[in-house]
Amino acid sequence: MVITETNADLRAQLRAWREAGDQIVFVPTMGNLHAGHLRLIQAARQHGQRIVVSIFVNPMQFDRADDFSAYPRTRQDDLEALERASVDLLFLPTDDQIYPRSIDSMTFVEVPDLGNDLEGESRPGHFRGVTTVVSRLFNLVAPDVAVFGKKDYQQLLIVRRMVEDLAMTVGIVAVETERESSGLALSSRNSYLTEAERRQAANLYAILVRCRNQVLERSGKFETAEAEAREALEIAGFLPDYVSVRRQQDLKRPGNSDTELVILAAARLGKARLIDNIELSLNPNS
Repeated sequence: MVITETNADLRAQLRAWREAGDQIVFVPTMGNLHAGHLRLIQAARQHGQRIVVSIFVNPMQFDRADDFSAYPRTRQDDLEALERASVDLLFLPTDDQIYPRSIDSMTFVEVPDLGNDLEGESRPGHFRGVTTVVSRLFNLVAPDVAVFGKKDYQQLLIVRRMVEDLAMTVGIVAVETERESSGLALSSRNSYLTEAERRQAANLYAILVRCRNQVLERSGKFETAEAEAREALEIAGFLPDYVSVRRQQDLKRPGNSDTELVILAAARLGKARLIDNIELSLNPNS
């Protein structure tokens, strides 16, 4: 595995592979890798010959300095996991390679409307940080394809919208959420949970499944299902931020004719803030 820390070295290596006719597939991460990340890498192999992974804990997407400083950094474990996964190149940029000037003076990328609700409302500035760093990484790596997980559903849609609006040539591939046997979605932030909280956290997915079933049974009565899910989260010991039924394509509130839906939730448990989602279809022929 090639490891590069500078933009110049990254581009030099990628240029050589492109000249050899290789397709570049990119998996951007913030490190503290788990089986969900490895599934993204596995999926990436279906789309090209060279797999590039980046690890960069992006300060611009954190709304609290203490959250940024506490984010788990596990460099040696990550390196070993990527070696075992046969990744071709790991990009480990320093802050100045991504932000050569102070963050406040850097050009930013922002997706309006889609980025203002749900996570955007709960974490002001978060998605501006995500789209800015992803667009910069796309410009540096210039991948043919980039792979993202569905656990961060709103982020996935925002990246797709950014790529479409800015006429970027990268294809975006979505991969299903990797879960523990309990149903808990894998996340780097799960490391904040105690053992007891980890068992308790599995209730989030179970409640989403129950909410999905209620929506399917009472087609159109979304507010009731949302309220019951919030109450169930509170009873289970969570502090819910939101539970919301939305349209899959744009996360707008669904109308009577909308059939392809997603239920998104965010809730706090101990030191962790957990997010998850579940897709559903009201179309009996789907």
